[in-house]
Amino acid sequence: MIKLYDEGVFLINGTEIVDKTEGEKRYDLEKAKEGTISFSILKDHNTSDSMAKLRLKFDALTSHDITFVGIIQTSRASGLIKFPVPYVLTNCHNSLCAVGGTINADDHMFGLSAAKKYGGIYVPPNIAVIHQYMREMMAGCGKMILGSDSHTRYGALGTMAVGEGGGELVKQILSETYDIGYPEIVAVYLDGKPHPNVGPQDIALAIIGAVFKNGYVANKVMEFVGPGIANLHADYRNGIDVMTTETACLSSIWKTDEITKNFLKDHHREDDYKELKPNESAYYDGMIYVDLATIKPMIAMPFHPSNAYEIDYVNNNLREVLEEVEARGRELIGDRVKFDLISKIKDGKLQVDQGIIAGCAGGTYSSIRDAAQILKGHSCGNDEYSLSVYPSSQPVMMALVNEGVISDIMATGATIKSAFCGPCFGAGDAPANGALSIRHTTRNFPNREGSKPGNGQISSVALMDARSVAATSINGGRLTPATELKELDYSHYPFDDSVYKSRVYNGFGAADTAKALKYGPNIKDWPTMSALTDNILLEVTALIEDPVTTTDELIPSGEASSYRSNPLGLAEFTLSRRDPEYVGRTKENYKYELERQKGVDPQNISSKLIKIYERIRTLTGFENISALNTEIGSVIYAIKPGDGSAREQAASCQRVLGGVANIAKEYATKRYRSNLINWGMIPFIFKGTPKFKVGNYIFIPGIIKAIDEGTDITAYIIGGYIKEMVLSIGELTDEEKEIIKAGSLINVNKKKNLMNELNKIR
Repeated sequence: MIKLYDEGVFLINGTEIVDKTEGEKRYDLEKAKEGTISFSILKDHNTSDSMAKLRLKFDALTSHDITFVGIIQTSRASGLIKFPVPYVLTNCHNSLCAVGGTINADDHMFGLSAAKKYGGIYVPPNIAVIHQYMREMMAGCGKMILGSDSHTRYGALGTMAVGEGGGELVKQILSETYDIGYPEIVAVYLDGKPHPNVGPQDIALAIIGAVFKNGYVANKVMEFVGPGIANLHADYRNGIDVMTTETACLSSIWKTDEITKNFLKDHHREDDYKELKPNESAYYDGMIYVDLATIKPMIAMPFHPSNAYEIDYVNNNLREVLEEVEARGRELIGDRVKFDLISKIKDGKLQVDQGIIAGCAGGTYSSIRDAAQILKGHSCGNDEYSLSVYPSSQPVMMALVNEGVISDIMATGATIKSAFCGPCFGAGDAPANGALSIRHTTRNFPNREGSKPGNGQISSVALMDARSVAATSINGGRLTPATELKELDYSHYPFDDSVYKSRVYNGFGAADTAKALKYGPNIKDWPTMSALTDNILLEVTALIEDPVTTTDELIPSGEASSYRSNPLGLAEFTLSRRDPEYVGRTKENYKYELERQKGVDPQNISSKLIKIYERIRTLTGFENISALNTEIGSVIYAIKPGDGSAREQAASCQRVLGGVANIAKEYATKRYRSNLINWGMIPFIFKGTPKFKVGNYIFIPGIIKAIDEGTDITAYIIGGYIKEMVLSIGELTDEEKEIIKAGSLINVNKKKNLMNELNKIR
């Protein structure tokens, strides 16, 4: 049973739940707001004099090989000298795929050279996935860690971790702050004990299914409390915690205890433990009550982790569920390809084609060991169904090898692969066309498994816990929940860090600025981005009316990931799986702006723009508007863009093609909105039904004044006739205003560096 409270609650002594009305009679509300674990950690890391307007400094940073090149290049262009805090560079995304020849290995060598030059920590390919390494070596109670990956979550180890776009890491690298209003804190009250056959993914999917669509925890902090925590070992907690990203929350934190202490002790970091718990009275802005004993094996059907069902329900209502899923799928992917699940019903059962247990969610020691219990002595069969298992780090692999678990799994016909995030983002184990894959990984968005609808391909992923993936595997691929399972002792973990001592380069505190960076031919600097003009003219180059648009749709993962050290090369993939004509439209429009920047009147090269400006000059006050002083750009409209990955490239790829803004009813995550801002793009809000279409221009006058004053803006759709619309932007910090006006965070930092040099001369 999962219950969502309609209003805030008081938690007394960590166990008694008191509703807000009664609580306010007995306790001081303002004092109780300061009684959460979250408040104490945020206060310790806040550098401002206000808890309402936080300016946070993090204890450590982390990135993987898809993002660290761009972050370091941006920081370098902004005056980077050395990393001020530990910055972990892992190589777990582009490490088992050979797309683009040498470019993946070139990025890795760039990362190692940057670690030497600036004092970073470099984790070579196949040694560990990013979040497992951070759990094993960096997370600790009371810390805050910022990562350029959305699944940066170490709350179960007492670390409040946030996944953000690269721009926010750049700010930390330059000793600036992460600025955010104080978030709402929602308690996740765990009660009871899960059945042995129920794994962490089952608990996580049940929670995600209850809260994602209604936005209950969107951009809030999930604080895990309650007596049920004591019934979960540390690995289990980590497995739930990493999936909180799929609720759209900002971060997570858990009550810590002796189990947390033992985990850190087993990892030779007992000093990183301290007890974290709410004060005697703590007030939460909401509460999710979870009776762990009532959760059953779950499955998240395509194409979102919130599309969650009990496996038994799916099996008992198979055709009805599959018809619902197919209908939703067609809404997302249209008629470009045929999405068919009904044909997978064989003798009344759902026949799946592939199983995967991998990454920061599924590749943990306990999940693989429990799966092995089920698999041992059985066969995965010699037909179409296959199973692959990816331990999340070499220490996890070593422990499983030493205990004979790996050989038990391999004897079933399953394949064992090294630490790699590929199955989570479409760069590893892409299934066959038309196939359905069941995975204990983090996401199952459209095409995230690697298929290319533009080439007539479609496959799909359903998320499940490793235990049920194993049960399905020994049943010939027929969808099967885990049932009986021996409860193993995970109170201690056989962690051996010798591989890290042998292979990880730790240069923190030992920067050698004389070292040179190693550049491969694909690694390119960021192109120039111009400052905002007072009036802007934007062509609508994409209009997406899906309820939610993911960052995977804005810039795909998979093979495109290999090009992320090349801004313009990667930009060629923008919206490629959603609107293949977008890049061509946008580049055609951008050439007018590039000519304007050279001092050429864009009307001289476009009869279309002559007509557009003729219409604009009919507006009162704009009879003499100058095309030379009006930035020409592009804008994407989407109802709710930015769900999913933290990848800044979802914004930067639009920007380097001439994107100036997004228009949305709302933004799915704080991090996507931040990415837009850090790349100098305006995050417009429009609550109405769009009266514009692709190819229309929108004239937005007085934008700089509107940004400075925080006022709504009257904009004009320039089509066959002129239509007014009112846009808003929402709250911006002073720093965010300067970034947008300057055209990008890079431009702001370049200006700061220039002023510093001039001051030195003076």
